[in-house]
Amino acid sequence: MKAFLPPTSYEYVTVHKVQGDDVREASDVLAAEEPLEIRVGYGPVGQREHRTISITMRTPGHDFELVAGFLLTEGIIRSRADLQGVLYCPDVQKEEERENVVRAELSPAAALDLPRLERHFYTSSSCGVCGKTSIEAVHAAGCPRLPPGGVRVPASVIHQLPERQRAAQELFEQTGGLHAAALFSPTGELRLLREDVGRHNALDKAIGAALFQDLLPLHEAVLLVSGRASFELVQKAAVAGIPVMAAVGAPSSLAVSAARNFGLTLCGFVRQQRFNIYCHEWRIS
Repeated sequence: MKAFLPPTSYEYVTVHKVQGDDVREASDVLAAEEPLEIRVGYGPVGQREHRTISITMRTPGHDFELVAGFLLTEGIIRSRADLQGVLYCPDVQKEEERENVVRAELSPAAALDLPRLERHFYTSSSCGVCGKTSIEAVHAAGCPRLPPGGVRVPASVIHQLPERQRAAQELFEQTGGLHAAALFSPTGELRLLREDVGRHNALDKAIGAALFQDLLPLHEAVLLVSGRASFELVQKAAVAGIPVMAAVGAPSSLAVSAARNFGLTLCGFVRQQRFNIYCHEWRIS
């Protein structure tokens, strides 16, 4: 399940390795990090407008999936039908912007909430709004509560996920410096994995890939993220319809509140054959 990685995803550098008193020159591989400007085209035929809505630092690769996942999880689009196409902007001003500026063309019927975009998204961890306001804003943007019933996941499967995720992380194996978001079946079969320097980007890439493959909503999926569980990651998982989310690290208090509110089962500290279930434990058997 390892994805093809473009050469722009990593970079070779010369380092000096120090071990005790021994110093030697060697080559090392770093995960690439570059800015991605996201633009949207919107409006009726013949009256199209274009606007930059976000700039994110990401690892190049799967850029179109990143943009599609971002648009979905931020409530800018509601389904695949709202997205006409995604392309690298051909009219960039500088050579270094080539393949670092992506334009998503929305359907003429898709409504773009410009006042909300100008408030620059409620999900930022530094936005200053309270937790209750953040959760209500996600609901207002069209994120429904997950349905009761459905998927059940054995605890033994949760225990296996970190090892299976790590085995499929090609870039992490080379660089040691990337986050991953992996989608599994309830029996632990790896369906999708994406890597990025940013945790939220890795998840947007995975959700964008699922969107392009017409797999949404992901009501039969189990998500594992490689770091901690933040409010933003829980929100994105809930928008995609993911019922079970597990994290190698700790959840934040707002992440637990959001998961409880959205009906999402949240597990944390999934490592060394143990984990905590923070809410909706009935999905774990």
